[in-house]
Amino acid sequence: MSVFANLVEQLAQLLEPLFHASAAAAAIVLFTAFVRLLVHPLSRAAARGQKARTELQPKIAELRKKHGKNPERLQRAVLDLHAEEKVSPLAGCMPGLFQLPAFFLLYHLFSNPTIGGEANVLLSHELLAAPLGHRWADALADGGVFGAAGLVYVGLFALVAAVAVFNYRRTKRMMAANAAPVPMAADGEQVPGMGAMRKVMPFMSFFTLITVAVVPLAAALYVVTSTTWSAVERAALYR
Repeated sequence: MSVFANLVEQLAQLLEPLFHASAAAAAIVLFTAFVRLLVHPLSRAAARGQKARTELQPKIAELRKKHGKNPERLQRAVLDLHAEEKVSPLAGCMPGLFQLPAFFLLYHLFSNPTIGGEANVLLSHELLAAPLGHRWADALADGGVFGAAGLVYVGLFALVAAVAVFNYRRTKRMMAANAAPVPMAADGEQVPGMGAMRKVMPFMSFFTLITVAVVPLAAALYVVTSTTWSAVERAALYR
């Protein structure tokens, strides 16, 4: 972690002439963009996989009609179909999984008062008037919602809400356009809870508001930047 802390500190020093006291915050945004660029090939693969899985739905429906009374044979047939078409049902999870280490690294980096036995100097950095190591609760205690630090969170919440509304509308349009049937289990019955999941899915982006509120501001910056990037990226890849 100390190596990563040094990298963030050095990047912040390079950006200081442009961003002054908010240089470390700018460094986190730049770091997030770099991570997303690294993950972008996986995102493209996930988009191709999603399109391929959508195209397989008619064939899977035919397999259900053919093997509906034999769950084991149906399951093997579906797996064989995915293998034959070279479609991985897990491809869509890969971009998110590869980003988790970066998020948790930032979370721990700005949650620890010491690094390598020395004081964590990164905690002294701020985004405007909000310390990167503080949370929304700290901002509320120090000036309230419309205090100097509270207004930083108001801006972040507004950005996350705008992205969430954009994702909500795009997801609703995609679900209406695809009009795919509710997935079935191997025995031909509806997968338990899948109907409810599809109703909740358009609202998932709004849960980012909770994450931003409870994690250190540095980690919240990562989440906000990554979420905004994802919205633009998915709109381009899934158009």
